[in-house]
Amino acid sequence: MQEKELILIFGPTAVGKTDYSIEMAKEYGSPVISCDSRQIFKEMKIGTAPPSEEQLRQVKHYFIFSHSVTDYYTAGKYELEALALLEELFKTHDHLVMCGGSGLYIDALCNGLDDFPEADQTLRAELMRRLQEEGIESLRMELKMLDPESYESIDLANHQRIVRALEVTLMTGRKFSSFKTQVRKQRPFRIRKIYLDREREELYDRINRRVDIMMADGLLAEAESLLCYRHMPALNTVGYKELFAYFDGNVSLEEAVELIKRNSRRYAKRQQTWWRKEEENRVLLVP
Repeated sequence: MQEKELILIFGPTAVGKTDYSIEMAKEYGSPVISCDSRQIFKEMKIGTAPPSEEQLRQVKHYFIFSHSVTDYYTAGKYELEALALLEELFKTHDHLVMCGGSGLYIDALCNGLDDFPEADQTLRAELMRRLQEEGIESLRMELKMLDPESYESIDLANHQRIVRALEVTLMTGRKFSSFKTQVRKQRPFRIRKIYLDREREELYDRINRRVDIMMADGLLAEAESLLCYRHMPALNTVGYKELFAYFDGNVSLEEAVELIKRNSRRYAKRQQTWWRKEEENRVLLVP
């Protein structure tokens, strides 16, 4: 019996994952299963650079516009839902194509996440209130005092990670870091990784041009329609938070667009750093 295979296509933002995955899906007669933590939200149809309507018509896609920004959604939930979908699809497919750029979601699918407790929404709301009133540094210092191991290991610029670490620690009385076992979970299928990359100058040029296209396609109006949800984790996203700053009067529209380009380039650089260990699976795309 042939072993089932998941073909995982990943890489930095704007590298060209969508076109590549669609062509491979056509080759294998597979749908495309998205592994992107933002394209999953139906209200964010421009700023997350999802597949176009024409691309969605070419191949069936899963986890595109399937949830709302008002949903509480995590990498852990994605792991469970994606594994359930793969189990169903492998009944009729020997090869499936997955595509995305979210390192945490990809890691959750490939290796599994540790079993952290469910979120305490009341405590989380209180921590988010403190974040707004006291600033991120106050929460950082509390985490440093309660769980120095987490303080040393997580991204201190990511307020979501800090809030989650504090939430678990305060809720359970155990350090957030104590839940991390680093035990890799086995999957009942083979995973073939394809890491798409480009030369940095070319990638940055693609990012800049894509931001201009998004603005022409109506990103400003989309961001304005989402102002009432700006407190949701989904909206702490490059392309939206810069425009929120424009609506607040903190920057001009021209400055906001330049910040989107700059922060997108920085995000791409972080993605490339995250996947430096995937060099053996790297495919360098050329213009």
